[in-house]
Amino acid sequence: MTAINLEQKCIEAGLKMTEPRRAILDVLAHSEDHPSVEDVYARAKKKDPAISMATVYRTLGLLDELGLVYRHEFSDADHARYEINEEHHHHLIDLDTGKVIEFQNDEIEKMKEKIAKDLGYELIECRLELYGRKIKK
Repeated sequence: MTAINLEQKCIEAGLKMTEPRRAILDVLAHSEDHPSVEDVYARAKKKDPAISMATVYRTLGLLDELGLVYRHEFSDADHARYEINEEHHHHLIDLDTGKVIEFQNDEIEKMKEKIAKDLGYELIECRLELYGRKIKK
């Protein structure tokens, strides 16, 4: 999702668009990783030197409440990490490097639906996190 698309969704949700919020949206739209609040703050500060950490916290909280970002609490990290809510995917977290690898798998999707259906439920949401170490050859 581009920063412009994300900004439009914020406007549609009734958020006032300020320069600090635009800087935060731009950081999120251009992040290839899953940045923490501190990462977002450091990157946004380069775009808007007047931005405060409190603004970053409040904005990420609002974006999370609106469902525009996901707030991840990966068990290997001591802080939350964020990503734009786009297409459905899962995560594999490398325990040695902390790298987060996104993946999709049709077999897992079918299995999740079957499990929910067999138990008499409609699957609404699922977050799958795998933790591992790279196999040394």
